[in-house]
Amino acid sequence: MTTRDTPQELPNDAAQDSPALGDAELTALEKLGWQEFFADQVVGIDLEKTPPVRVVEAHRSGLRVQGDGIDQLVPPKLAATVGDWVLFNQVLPTSSRVLERKSLFKRRAPGHDRSIQLIAANTDTSFIVSSCNPDFNLARLERYLALGFEAGVTPVILLTKPDLCEDPTPYVEQAEAISARVPVVLLNAKSDAAKAQLAPWCKPGETLVFLGSSGVGKSTLVNALFGKETAETAEIREDDARGRHTTRHRHMRFLPNGCAVMDTPGMRELQMAEAESGIADLFEDLTALATQCKFRNCKHDSEPGCAINAAVKRGEVNPLRLERWNKLAAEERFNTASLAERKGSDKALQKTIRAAVKRKKKPRR
Repeated sequence: MTTRDTPQELPNDAAQDSPALGDAELTALEKLGWQEFFADQVVGIDLEKTPPVRVVEAHRSGLRVQGDGIDQLVPPKLAATVGDWVLFNQVLPTSSRVLERKSLFKRRAPGHDRSIQLIAANTDTSFIVSSCNPDFNLARLERYLALGFEAGVTPVILLTKPDLCEDPTPYVEQAEAISARVPVVLLNAKSDAAKAQLAPWCKPGETLVFLGSSGVGKSTLVNALFGKETAETAEIREDDARGRHTTRHRHMRFLPNGCAVMDTPGMRELQMAEAESGIADLFEDLTALATQCKFRNCKHDSEPGCAINAAVKRGEVNPLRLERWNKLAAEERFNTASLAERKGSDKALQKTIRAAVKRKKKPRR
């Protein structure tokens, strides 16, 4: 049975995933990932009137929030995402205040809508999952990592299904070549060793998020951490090595030690927007070389005095990597400008509406 996208009531197994289970030394909020960063924001606030809760599930019909003795569904008008901490207005839930975020994964919304889609908030580690099969895609990994760097989250590449290829070494080498700042872990999600391999990042009070395409083993890894079937899984298609969607919505579960684990649906379209610094961090070597170009607006194509092209000719820079960098940077600039244009249009429209309302209310002489 697949998980329904529109919940009619809270899951019957909520007690099994409840943060109330586990280490008695942690408070109810700490088991949800409450940290000093959030506590500092509520000094002097009456938390009995607006208690802190965390968004643990996101559906089209609304958000599920949990707190100390609170487990409710909130209508979708609240501008929050999974992982957010909220000061819960129990009288008017959609007016609840979202606390400042430590980190935020976001992308340009799929399709032609010029808007930002929030993916996950307040995560400490992002597990970027890819499998050792023909669906392995270097450019897609770079996109996820750029988003992770932009969000200020520690990214880790997890390469799964090594048993389904003759030699996983080429996949590992390609992943390790992306960035020296990103560890690469080769693991079999169905093995007993998987939980131990991920243990260094499963710390009390921290939040992990699994990101990647469908069928790479995200839900299987979640099950490995919990030691039981908490997330539905499915086999990949044999004809193209792509997976089927088993996770239908973003949701969070909690390990007994107070570590939050977030699973997300597979994302094949990952448009860059408002991620300039993340791309620069991912391609930090090219970014540094670009400062040595003769012209400040060098496009690293055929301009004279281009330091990057000179490095390509010397064999110091892979031309395919340069091509991917240029593509990502151009896409990010276009999408960011497009979003800014929409925001400007929306503000102008709101200004026109307010002026019209004001004229309508003005008494006639």
